[in-house]
Amino acid sequence: MYPGKYAHTQPDKPCFIMAGSGEVVTYGELEARTNRLAHLLRRTGLKRLDHYSLFMENHARFVECCGAGARAGLYYTCINSYLTADEVAFIVNDSQSDVLITTRARREVAMEAAKLCPRLKLCLIVDGTGDDGPFVDYARAVADMPATPIDDEYLGAAMLYSSGTTGRPKGILRPLPENPPSEPLPLYHFLLKLWQYREGMIYLSPAPMYHSAPNTAVSLTLRMGGTCIIMERFDPEQYLALIEKHRVTHSQLVPTMFSRMLKLPDEVRARYDLSSLEFTVHAAAPCPVQVKQAMIDWWGPIIHEYYGATEGLGFTACDSAEWLAHPGTVGKVMLGELHVLDDEMHEVPTGTSGTLWFKTATPFEYFNDPSRTAEARSPDGSMSTVNDVGYVDEDGYLYLTDRKTFMIISGGVNIYPQECENLLITHPKVLDAAVFGVPNEDLGEEVKAVIQPVAGVAPDDTLAAELIEFCRAHLSHQKCPRSVDFIEEMPRLPTGKLYKRLLRDRYWGDKQSRIV
Repeated sequence: MYPGKYAHTQPDKPCFIMAGSGEVVTYGELEARTNRLAHLLRRTGLKRLDHYSLFMENHARFVECCGAGARAGLYYTCINSYLTADEVAFIVNDSQSDVLITTRARREVAMEAAKLCPRLKLCLIVDGTGDDGPFVDYARAVADMPATPIDDEYLGAAMLYSSGTTGRPKGILRPLPENPPSEPLPLYHFLLKLWQYREGMIYLSPAPMYHSAPNTAVSLTLRMGGTCIIMERFDPEQYLALIEKHRVTHSQLVPTMFSRMLKLPDEVRARYDLSSLEFTVHAAAPCPVQVKQAMIDWWGPIIHEYYGATEGLGFTACDSAEWLAHPGTVGKVMLGELHVLDDEMHEVPTGTSGTLWFKTATPFEYFNDPSRTAEARSPDGSMSTVNDVGYVDEDGYLYLTDRKTFMIISGGVNIYPQECENLLITHPKVLDAAVFGVPNEDLGEEVKAVIQPVAGVAPDDTLAAELIEFCRAHLSHQKCPRSVDFIEEMPRLPTGKLYKRLLRDRYWGDKQSRIV
């Protein structure tokens, strides 16, 4: 999110444009804005390697709120804007954030969360109308700050959260060198080359910027002096119209977006000129073969794919030609050293599924969580895993087949079921609960709950609706079941462990892959 040299060489060039409102922020304006916030953060007491959090939807102030940390040597945590107050408070506290920045749209949740965060030194609301409870009006707070750089600039970075198997999120911390902000991490150089970013590019960002991939893509575009078109929310026809309007050259999507565009009427899909597109990339969830094939047929061989966890363990990629020769692959390894191992940590034969372990491409740890950092590493400490399962074919291409922890990917969003299971079991009418992903043609997977009611409770539609509403009252809607089924007795092993695969397999049938 650092405007870099372009703030001086092309200060009047649009840095980003908000797709819905049309608001334009130039490189010169972003330079001044990030400097003012950096000064405010320093004045609040934040020094290099300290932390602050953003709880924002895609907003015109989002980029500068990241950019200040990127030039002040700080870790900034972008929080999922759909979380509940308790969920937000956990991340703010766990990340040891000293500052929380939010928007009017998220005001109510943010104010409840702030009450649970005693460490906070400053709370800011970017589009407020004056001070609002514990939140200080952002514009007033930065108004008197200098528009010039702070004296002690360092490279900062995002510290984003990835949920664990228990449902509690984990902060992914990467070491920060004492570089000036003009010298990004080596991974950025790799991605700039791989994704063919160039000066003068126009990048269309359709996804929530609290996610790692769109956050990184926007940052890379700025480092190349391009212009970002930031959608406040994804709409399939608007996305196509924006490509034509702004002559977009680059974009990054998730498979659900492909599916929704493909479902548009033929006359709508044909209405827009997409010829400016040079390079599109997708990730975050495996793409159904039929969807990927249809997109290549429509857009041509400009669609690229990659696989990699936020932890940065390893990285695979493939272009359209490679994918057409190996349908369903997520590519060949480009960063890290991949090992496919069985439960005894032995290499499995080519074509056989196993847990994916990488000799990591970039160092990381889970912030203030050495036990879960150790759990993600092999006994000798040389490899790490996020418990994805897959196999490598004879040509060295990787295919994903399952998720060992039963993580659900719905519309590109990672959902861990344990948190919802733990909540459901507290309901007085629930004896036992299992939550997992089932096929959804639009989202890839959707959240399903299977419930064993207590004796005497009728397993009917009324109870199903009651349980869904119960979940929505306590969790963000993304984590809640879309439907509830009932079972007389939950399959559990003698040890008490839930044999969830028996339940889930009923919904996936004879599919070789457990990923849509």
